[in-house]
Amino acid sequence: MPRSGPSSGIALRLLSVFLLTAMSATVHAVAQTVPVGQIMFWRSLVALLPICLYAVWLGHFPKGLGTRRPGMHVTRSLFGAFSMAMSFVSLAYLPVANAQALAYLAPVFTLPLAAVLLKEKLTSQKIAAVVLGFSGVVIMLWSALETPGAGALIGVSAGLAFALTMAFVRVHVKKMTDTETISAIAFYFSIVCLAVSLLTLPFGWVALDGAALGGLVLAGLLGGAAHIASGEAIARAPVSTLAPFDFTGLIWAVGFDLVLFAVLPDQLGVIGMVLILGAAVFVTLPSRRSRAQGNV
Repeated sequence: MPRSGPSSGIALRLLSVFLLTAMSATVHAVAQTVPVGQIMFWRSLVALLPICLYAVWLGHFPKGLGTRRPGMHVTRSLFGAFSMAMSFVSLAYLPVANAQALAYLAPVFTLPLAAVLLKEKLTSQKIAAVVLGFSGVVIMLWSALETPGAGALIGVSAGLAFALTMAFVRVHVKKMTDTETISAIAFYFSIVCLAVSLLTLPFGWVALDGAALGGLVLAGLLGGAAHIASGEAIARAPVSTLAPFDFTGLIWAVGFDLVLFAVLPDQLGVIGMVLILGAAVFVTLPSRRSRAQGNV
């Protein structure tokens, strides 16, 4: 399927980051009373609605759900299910901004994977942007990493596991978009997550009240839309180009923490946020090579 240029990929990545951050805030709220496996089930079930509507809109339903690479869907979906579980565990124990900051380690892991598996060229500018963003993440998490409680340790460990597996998932999805539709990738991911989450049913799901059910439905809708936007972004632009833009979601995470949970970052958190946003701005500047070619 022909795709437009990297600029549309960047715009879609920015949209997906906002949607994922909104979903994370919703999950953080419901995770106080609902087990992670049950959250995964509802998130995956409800996400099928926007995914299928998207496939119908593109004329991909049901033909576009066919696949020539079922094995790659299984691998991507299992890693994705584990990644989702780790993300939700992290959100259950940490403020949204801290959990989101840990998730921003994914671009650091993505760059070497993109270079090795996708043969993407890593410019010094891209590497510098990710290093700058990573520095911001470390500064933001410094106080939590310095004197973590038991819950914080669980949250930080889960966040690191999420970042590592998400880096692999993104590179894997980039390879799949050569032959697979975004609709199919998102659809089979949700189906596998549904199956995996059902395995947690014997460990104790809870009865849902109206607020919890509403939060779970909202998380599913946001997650499904974010999944589509993220997949389309990856199909349009190199993974290494998109990676630093993940950092822009931090401003949304801080905003959700403040408005919904009355949590503010400390001084180090503000410094880290500035560095992270600076990384995203830096990567958008034209490289020296591009400027030189433009002057020829």
